[in-house]
Amino acid sequence: MRFGILGPLRVGGTEDATVTAGRDRVVLGMLLLNAGRVVPVDRLVDAMWDGAPPTTARGQLQTCVSRLRRSLAAAVGDEVIVTDPAGYSARVDLNELDAAVFTRLTAEARVAADGDRLAEARDSFRAALDLWRGPALSGIPSRAVRRGAAALDEQQTVAIEECVDVELRLGRERELLGELTDLVERYPLRERLRAQLMLALYRAGRQADALSVYRDGRKVLADELGIEPGPALREMHQRILVGDLVAPVDDRRPPPPARCLPRTAADFTGRGEVVARLVEAVERADPGGPVIQLIDGMAGSGKTTLAVHVATLLAGRYPDAQLFVDLHGHSERRPLDPSAALVTLLRQLGVPSERIPPSPDERVTLWRTELAARRVLVVLDNAASTAQVGPLLPAAPGCLALVTSRRRLVGLDGVHPEPLPVLAEPEAVELLARVAGPERIADEPAAAVEVVRRCGYLPLAIRLAGARLAHRRSWRVADLAARLRRERPVLPELAAEERTVASAFALSYRQLPDPAQRLFRLLGLYPGVWFDALAAAALADLPLAEAQDQLDELVDRHLLEEPNAGRFRLHDLMREYAWELVTATEPEAARQAASGRLLDWALHAVADATRELERGLLHGSLNLSRPMRPDLVVPFGDEGSAWLEEQRLNLPAFVRRAAETGHNEYAWKLARAMWRFLFIRCYSDDLLATQLDGLAAAERSGDDAAVATMNNYLASVYFRAGEYLDAIEHVEAALKLRERLGHERDAAVCRGNLGVVMVQLGRLTEAVECSQQALATWRRLANDRGISSALADLGMSYMLLGRYDEALDMHRRHLQLAVENRLDFQIGVALGHIAQVRLRIGQLPVAIRLLRCAVKIKRRTGNRYGEGEVVNDLGVAHRLCGDLVASERYHREALAIMRQIGERRGESLVRNDLGIMLAAAGRSAEASEQHTQALAIARQIKHRYEEARALDGLATWLRAADPAQARRYWERCLSIRRDMGLPEASAVERALAELDASQAAGAVRR
Repeated sequence: MRFGILGPLRVGGTEDATVTAGRDRVVLGMLLLNAGRVVPVDRLVDAMWDGAPPTTARGQLQTCVSRLRRSLAAAVGDEVIVTDPAGYSARVDLNELDAAVFTRLTAEARVAADGDRLAEARDSFRAALDLWRGPALSGIPSRAVRRGAAALDEQQTVAIEECVDVELRLGRERELLGELTDLVERYPLRERLRAQLMLALYRAGRQADALSVYRDGRKVLADELGIEPGPALREMHQRILVGDLVAPVDDRRPPPPARCLPRTAADFTGRGEVVARLVEAVERADPGGPVIQLIDGMAGSGKTTLAVHVATLLAGRYPDAQLFVDLHGHSERRPLDPSAALVTLLRQLGVPSERIPPSPDERVTLWRTELAARRVLVVLDNAASTAQVGPLLPAAPGCLALVTSRRRLVGLDGVHPEPLPVLAEPEAVELLARVAGPERIADEPAAAVEVVRRCGYLPLAIRLAGARLAHRRSWRVADLAARLRRERPVLPELAAEERTVASAFALSYRQLPDPAQRLFRLLGLYPGVWFDALAAAALADLPLAEAQDQLDELVDRHLLEEPNAGRFRLHDLMREYAWELVTATEPEAARQAASGRLLDWALHAVADATRELERGLLHGSLNLSRPMRPDLVVPFGDEGSAWLEEQRLNLPAFVRRAAETGHNEYAWKLARAMWRFLFIRCYSDDLLATQLDGLAAAERSGDDAAVATMNNYLASVYFRAGEYLDAIEHVEAALKLRERLGHERDAAVCRGNLGVVMVQLGRLTEAVECSQQALATWRRLANDRGISSALADLGMSYMLLGRYDEALDMHRRHLQLAVENRLDFQIGVALGHIAQVRLRIGQLPVAIRLLRCAVKIKRRTGNRYGEGEVVNDLGVAHRLCGDLVASERYHREALAIMRQIGERRGESLVRNDLGIMLAAAGRSAEASEQHTQALAIARQIKHRYEEARALDGLATWLRAADPAQARRYWERCLSIRRDMGLPEASAVERALAELDASQAAGAVRR
């Protein structure tokens, strides 16, 4: 045999000669103890330095492995150590390793003994025991090696006891007396050996000596362990006293296998994919080692129920025992000590209490020895930590451990973690039906969905809600859904006697360190959907590194979710629990201070993220002070818009929370800071909500300048929605306040905005007047940005009025200023406007080139409305060039953009142009449908210009089929265009004249 560990380490037949370095012997010993299995690097490092490795540990391990490979190659000639991504393994023929041969021979001996082939059994046992040369791996002091060696030593002792049993059955008691006497002296606490010696002495006619051995054993047990002899030894003593041992004793009947699993839940629901993964992992596991499965998840997610369900499914694969122990990791009791848990498990296996040693390490050895020849399934429920569950894990092949915990036990090696999420909606409804009754749920499916949604799809919450329904037959499902509505707390409703969701959460919360408890409570104040470490550090006033550590702690304990790296969120019910904690334990002043810190961080972060969009104007206009936590306001550079997009669902919540908590200045400033991003990206609902909240907060603050600011930006929201009269109301309110306050610059902004609204209402003369007044002010103030805006507005009005030379002049000046100031957004706007004028005067190739440049810039700057507008103009240009296929493609792309961003004004524009294209293609019915929809939208949003265009398109389609209706449409169109002063009025006049002439000619023919 080339490798020996049943005694001092031996390689190639020579003890200790080949491998002499101490750490080399540790590494080789660990690999041979686990022959054929990969030993992780961390375990090897831990064994080499007994848990206190230096920083160079991994490098030194690699050096040891290289040295071992050279030594082993010289001694045995084969490559023994194999590298794996996870660690190293010893590739050894099991017939060449004494421990493996020992295991095989003892297994053969047990089979022979069970078949009453006693002589064969004795020979196999003796051959196995002859392999031992002393204590396993003696001379290697590493604690990890000693633990593995102790398990082998225990197997040797058990084999000795079994061999003695066989030889006693063969009547060889006299030959055994000397050996048994030595063994009892070596192992004075092993009651089985003592009973065997007593039996041998009795059969040899030495009854008094046998009784003396008992007395000595009783004294040793009392002195060493403080216990009495176990029932087997006491029974042997009693039978010797009464002379009841005339024949060999054969008490080999095995105890019945332990069946200790709790009853599986009759209403177990869903989790099909998880169950399949767990079962498949067992089926595909390496037969050379145990299978360890870790199920972790938040309180109430159904971990124990799942583990017991899976254990019950797999019980047939583990016939020797199915064990269960509650480790009380999260309960009202203290977590169960591993040593105490081992007593429970060993007793479940049928080990007498007197055989269970007092030392924790010896109990671990006994536990693993008992499992060595069995196929056992053990459920280790509710684990508190890696340190608690580590000693309980089986090490023998053919065993399965299912571990459940509310913590992520990241310190366990060789486990297969299965994080348990909440239920999917169909599974949640099915669970509610099983608890409350399927008929009731089937009758009110919508209410059932609302109930499970308000329960956060958490199994415990759903069970408690279903129990309330089951015990209240007069309730409808809708009644329970009403009680769980968002306006009132949900947690008080999720209770059944002493069992509540809140109490389950409390068990996890109470086990947190004090700093993590405080952070968790304060997270109840966070208003958004998700957050990062920066927000948490601001909220709790923590250094960023400490906040990150505490968030990791909360994630590991499943009090917090991390759906994406660095992005955290609270489950809905956990958020409510945190809110209850913070309102109950933190004074109002502390809560206000925490909210203030968070809002200050949010305001400065948003302001910095919009720096590129605002070109630096925002900080000055809001008069922002230095942030409370400058270390948390990270410059975004070009990534500001991406960050705002990530935060979009949080932005309205920040404004709303600021308004609710009386932080009025933060409320309106946040609303203003996020306006441009929301406006450009066309997030209309969020835009309206933030600006309304911001205006209300500004009015409560009594700051007229703030009120004017919010009125101006709220006007833009109504303008985007086509509510032009509301837009005028707010922009005029802002203008009056600015003029009264003497804010010349801001008054010019309001006049420019008023002009833009006037354009949409068809009041072009007033629009030109407003824009000219604004332009004069901007030139007096030498404000290039203001000048650019006024030029763009004037150019648009001139174009609609047919004053194309003046329009081109305005737009070219706008482009020049935008280029000089490197304003990409404004460059895109100016190019698009110039192209529109070129289209109207028939310069199609130039217009198309300009439009293609403009669309690239608008896409790069995130101007979604501008992109849709320019893509639509490309459709117009290709129609005028005669390429109707390309024209339709561009129009439909533009229509998709406008509908996606909810831009009704833009949608009416695109539908009218698409209608004109379809009419040119001879698809009159489709053209009429587009104009009809454009007309409905334009009338709804009071967009007179597009209303006139829609009427013109419909009249053109109807002039042959229904001349009277066509006349009515053209007359209304003419009225609008004359009122707006549009040059297109003359074309309508000609169309009416042609209609009259056509009708007159028809009358003459008749």
